[in-house]
Amino acid sequence: MEERLERIKELLHAMNYKLTPQREATLRVMLENQVDHLSAEDVYMLVKEKFPDIGLATVYRTLDLLSELKVINKVNFGDGVARYEMRDENRERHHHHLICVECGAVDEVIEDLLENVEEKVEREYGFKILDHRLIFHGICRRCQEKEEAADDDGKSVPAGVRRVAEKAGGKKMTPRRGASSR
Repeated sequence: MEERLERIKELLHAMNYKLTPQREATLRVMLENQVDHLSAEDVYMLVKEKFPDIGLATVYRTLDLLSELKVINKVNFGDGVARYEMRDENRERHHHHLICVECGAVDEVIEDLLENVEEKVEREYGFKILDHRLIFHGICRRCQEKEEAADDDGKSVPAGVRRVAEKAGGKKMTPRRGASSR
């Protein structure tokens, strides 16, 4: 974590910004919670534990700056709440999200599923793609397993709920927490 913090500090200095104590505290919270998709309020509450004098506006400004410098990604899962995640230094493009409509869990697909689509768009439309976002809404494996266990116990499935195939299409998925409000 310290190496990554040092690289970000160098980036800030290169862009004529300082790594103030408030920015560092915010950045440390983001680095410590890389597996989460945190809202600004989540980040604020976690930073406040370590830096009690920090204000919510300072956290918002820091998150906006880090997003602008492409240190973090600002994502919106359609619920009206912006969330933030650390950008993977080793990945050129953004990953994709799977959002469970039952429990709110956010999982990630660590594969660019749209590479062929991007190539076609660039070739046929002359449009240079810089990034894209892809979000799938559905029912996660964990909720499906709970539902199946409930069915096995003789409990009925609620009206309007249908089963979704559990097959992940052979794609590598990394479970991540997020979309929960703390």
